[in-house]
Amino acid sequence: MYQSFLKPIIDYLLAVILLLMVIPIGLLISILLLFTGDNKIFFIQWRPGLGRKLFPLIKFRSMMDSYNESGELLPDEMRITRIGKFLRATSLDELPQLINVLSGEMSLVGPRPLLPEYLELYSVRHLRRNQVKPGITGLAQVNGRSAIPWSERLEMDVQYVEKISLSLDLSIIFTTLLKLFSAREINAIDSNSIPKFTGY
Repeated sequence: MYQSFLKPIIDYLLAVILLLMVIPIGLLISILLLFTGDNKIFFIQWRPGLGRKLFPLIKFRSMMDSYNESGELLPDEMRITRIGKFLRATSLDELPQLINVLSGEMSLVGPRPLLPEYLELYSVRHLRRNQVKPGITGLAQVNGRSAIPWSERLEMDVQYVEKISLSLDLSIIFTTLLKLFSAREINAIDSNSIPKFTGY
């Protein structure tokens, strides 16, 4: 009952409240992005959600579209902007995903929506992570984020699917807020060091 009825209601109400609270921050970030980088505010990328259905994930833009002489994109570390590093380290680049929550494509808590090409690399067990809506934060994000191996991150996603409850969601949201306001946690994050998932 929680997952199918109460969770969507809580998601919607909290997303509305949070969106109203962060509007000033969002406007400031938008203005800064307009005058830095390549003057683009949002980064939109298709990601698999519930039932592996693709949806447009929205983020604040943190990298420029810079190419080498062969027309290939430069490595991420060469394209990320100064403000982009800050946005990623503080997770402020994720704020626009509240719109994804309001549209019903995401939840506040759930497995993070990863790249579509990863789907064919998951084990049968780890495919279960797409049995629920993806989240802005999740069990793996409050237990090490990019500092833990892919196998552990995906296993935590499945554990969340198996144990999903109101108490678990509230615990993850509370822990996420604590980490966001912890300078030690922010300084420990290197958002450019997340390796791509290549299978097992």
